[in-house]
Amino acid sequence: MNSSLDLLDLELLNQSGSPFCLLDMGYSQIFNTCLLEVAIILLLTVLIISGNLVVIFVFHCAPLLHHHTTSAFIQTMAYADLLVGVSCLIPSLSLLHHLKGLDEELTCKVFGYMVSVLKSVSMASLACVSVDRYMAITRPLSYATLVTPCRIRVCILLIWLYSALVFLPSFFGWGKPGYHGDVVEWCAMEWGTKPLFTSFIVALLYVPAAMTVCFTYANIFRICRQHTKEISERRARFSTQESSLGQDGQPQHAPACTDKRYAMVLFRITSVFYLLWLPYILYFLLESAGIYRHPVASFLTTWLAISNSFCNCLIYSLTNSAFRKGLKRLCSFCVQRVDSKNPFGPGPGHGQGPVCTRSTCHV
Repeated sequence: MNSSLDLLDLELLNQSGSPFCLLDMGYSQIFNTCLLEVAIILLLTVLIISGNLVVIFVFHCAPLLHHHTTSAFIQTMAYADLLVGVSCLIPSLSLLHHLKGLDEELTCKVFGYMVSVLKSVSMASLACVSVDRYMAITRPLSYATLVTPCRIRVCILLIWLYSALVFLPSFFGWGKPGYHGDVVEWCAMEWGTKPLFTSFIVALLYVPAAMTVCFTYANIFRICRQHTKEISERRARFSTQESSLGQDGQPQHAPACTDKRYAMVLFRITSVFYLLWLPYILYFLLESAGIYRHPVASFLTTWLAISNSFCNCLIYSLTNSAFRKGLKRLCSFCVQRVDSKNPFGPGPGHGQGPVCTRSTCHV
């Protein structure tokens, strides 16, 4: 009953000539909800694009970040999130009345397909990252032969191909591919979710990715905890406390502990991803089953999930020391370029900044 009233309100608003907004539920006289909707989308668009551009530049300028093979998957996620930010310009332009001449059905289907594929790439990349770390810890001796650059490139190519194929039936009348933050009228009024297609997506994407992440990280932390316990027992048994100190008098950490710290960074990224996507997935299932449908819930859950494209940048900058060093070098390089172009700035003898090549930065 509530969903039918919501749709009726949307029809009346559209007939009255007001811009189509999911958040506009008839109380726009009190507060301009369309303006709020535009502000939310534009803010997320700017944050996602700028944040992921920084991540991509830092990865190209910080050689320490390439010591782990997972950097290839992280960069894939960054490029996918960057494209999510670029694609968010479509609803922004739609709300600003710059897409009036385009076919609403085609625009809706193409945008929904793009966002779904790009977020599927991120989800599959996180699963591959967890498998990569699992193999690095469980098979350290054979890891270099099992995980090669060529195989990583093939895996990334398969991720993009698989994601594109999973959501392709949305163009053939199977239903919505999962996108619900409708900003084009046809998406909200005509394009509905279908239980069969929803089950198809959940079975081929959401469930396998979630089960893979849970299994691998549970075993990673179990193994790291076991290794740490064994190392502590050996030190206590043979009294090798002095031999475990380095030249600077600080204890040397075992490789297992280093792997655990890096796994914790990746685990935080994965946890935030699924926390932000959980409301969206629940709403997706409820709407497909015909249990609950509401435009405001559709908008908020969708853009909460899309905001994850920016959260990865924050997590890296706060938890990864190598990324922070690369970010500092990038900032120093930018400051040096600005100073060199300033005729009144410091001369050539003033401080040497990082020298960047195609792949690395050197201080």
